[in-house]
Amino acid sequence: MKPVQPDDTLAAVVGSKPLPRSELTKKLWDYIKKNKLQDAKKRTQINADDSLKAVFNGKKQVSMFEMTKLVSGHIKA
Repeated sequence: MKPVQPDDTLAAVVGSKPLPRSELTKKLWDYIKKNKLQDAKKRTQINADDSLKAVFNGKKQVSMFEMTKLVSGHIKA
């Protein structure tokens, strides 16, 4: 896969180096799991900390599917 460049907002979570989208998604999930941001009751929801809130356009909680769409807005191909 062709590497994509995260913008500064997303780089705070996954790092600033260009990486394939699959690796970017893996790093994002590693961050979510490490910080226990997956909602305990509704597992498809992601609770945002300060870093992720910036990526999620200020939203406190998003679904996994919405997260993918929001993250795409922070990638320079």
